[in-house]
Amino acid sequence: MECAVITTYRCNAKCDMCNIWKNPTKPEEEFKPELLEKLPINLDRINITGGEPSIRRDLSDIVQILRRKAKKVDISTNGYYTDRLVKIGEQFPDVAFRISAEGLPKLNDKLRGLKNGFDHSLKTLIRLKSLGIDDVGFGMVISDKNIDELLDLYHLCSIMGIQFSTSTLHNSFYFNKFDNRIDDVEQTVLEVGKFIKELLSSKRKGLKLRIKDWGRAYINFGMLQHIIGEARPIPCGAGTELFFLDPFGRILACNGSDEPWIMGDLNINSFEEIWNSEQAQEVRNKVRCCNKGCWMVGSARPAMRSHPLQAIKWIIKNKYSKKHLNIRL
Repeated sequence: MECAVITTYRCNAKCDMCNIWKNPTKPEEEFKPELLEKLPINLDRINITGGEPSIRRDLSDIVQILRRKAKKVDISTNGYYTDRLVKIGEQFPDVAFRISAEGLPKLNDKLRGLKNGFDHSLKTLIRLKSLGIDDVGFGMVISDKNIDELLDLYHLCSIMGIQFSTSTLHNSFYFNKFDNRIDDVEQTVLEVGKFIKELLSSKRKGLKLRIKDWGRAYINFGMLQHIIGEARPIPCGAGTELFFLDPFGRILACNGSDEPWIMGDLNINSFEEIWNSEQAQEVRNKVRCCNKGCWMVGSARPAMRSHPLQAIKWIIKNKYSKKHLNIRL
């Protein structure tokens, strides 16, 4: 299983696509690091997210506990608080970092509502990379507002030898948004199609980076399916293959539902009691009937791991095809 730990709903950014910053948690409401000891061990991956996780002054305590719980831990951040994040990198050089960037400096700062945000994120990325941390990179939320700079940002990451992950607009309780939409769908599909082709023909240095690009091509294909309103290429495993822990200490199936689908409260019960409860099963039934078609990396990655042949066949077929991707509008 994979897990996402939402450390806080506090955020210093004012993103165009997310209103978490309008509905922050209070520090005293947020779980104490000790609660994380109740999470299961041997998880495949844990994503530490927010809000902005580096706002929490006890982030190093959180990371220290979670590193014992999973094979891999990554932090999703806007990269603004460079010193705090570099300190985490110094303490835990095996932790990965994904730093938000919605384009190049001017556009990024406009969409994220964060003055000099790109400068801060780039500085954080450079300093983490200089520490010898291998798994660092940018993450972009694709929309028709920044599609023109998608390939530019990817090429920058390729030149720097860093990772580049993508997602797209979603509406849910988590984002406190229900009016996110892409108006120019045709142009967005066209540009993401070009991006997918570049990923499939990746010229990155090192086989590992090229293979990751091939996998991300499939993730972006699934993202396009979401944009045009088609069904997910692989079923969602929320509440089974992955779960979330919110800042209040509650176990949720996912972050894509219109309201929190709560499986249980870790402040009250053990994880095993929650996971095997009737309440958790009721949530899984909701997941099976869900038609939102969310496609975010957190749910797409474990789905691909559960259905590897489907992704591999698609990659091979499209990597060596001279035709355009078959995307129906």
